[in-house]
Amino acid sequence: MNQKEKALAFAALHKKGDPVVLYNIWDAGSAKAVAEAGAKALATGSWSIAAAHGFGDGEKVPLALLTDIARLIVGSTELPVTVDFEGAYSDDPATGAANVSRLIDVGAIGINFEDQVVGKSGVHALEKQAARIRAIREMADRRGVPLFINARTDLFLQASDAAHHAGLVDEAIARGKAFAEAGASGFFVPWLVDEGLIAKVCAASSLPVNVMMRPGAPDLKTLASAGVARVSYGPFPYRAMMEKLKQEAVAVYQA
Repeated sequence: MNQKEKALAFAALHKKGDPVVLYNIWDAGSAKAVAEAGAKALATGSWSIAAAHGFGDGEKVPLALLTDIARLIVGSTELPVTVDFEGAYSDDPATGAANVSRLIDVGAIGINFEDQVVGKSGVHALEKQAARIRAIREMADRRGVPLFINARTDLFLQASDAAHHAGLVDEAIARGKAFAEAGASGFFVPWLVDEGLIAKVCAASSLPVNVMMRPGAPDLKTLASAGVARVSYGPFPYRAMMEKLKQEAVAVYQA
């Protein structure tokens, strides 16, 4: 498949009630392993890529290096590859879109794009975030690539106490609606784990909804029943792999 065909195939995997499962990767080696396990598409995790290369999260990986990592991953597989691109390395819509264009150059067919103010607190104003998404969509359209923009809201992630999540659902739904109107392809609500709240977001969203599988999250069957169309694993595959590596090294050095 060419890049456009991969993008369309990836979008078609997002089915409400029958979610595509993305076990997040961080380099070409992990991409190959997950592909061989039977994945239908591959998705990077920003936290994992940063940790694997000696950086902290939050756009600490230099853009040129991230682009090279994406190029190596895309080159290692025939599967569609979507890249966790955080805030597109710029608050400015045009600059962010130009940065996303670099990922299209190396063959990526999708991005995660978040609304948190990277390196600071809070989320971008709704109108500003919509403008940023619109700029990315217009750039991708000009290039003839139906880029899958997975628009992420960090409302729930920033409210670490799940008891506060119910009070954020209406605002999240409003953001999802605005993101859809701006040209987003999907709506990502990381850290939301309450089945009823997830179902409410899914019912109100015209976009396929992405939930992160984390400790405390419902199982895949429950998420499917709630209407989820995409399930991703964030940093947890990397953390599990590093813990296994550490345990095996301990067995060697402390034998």
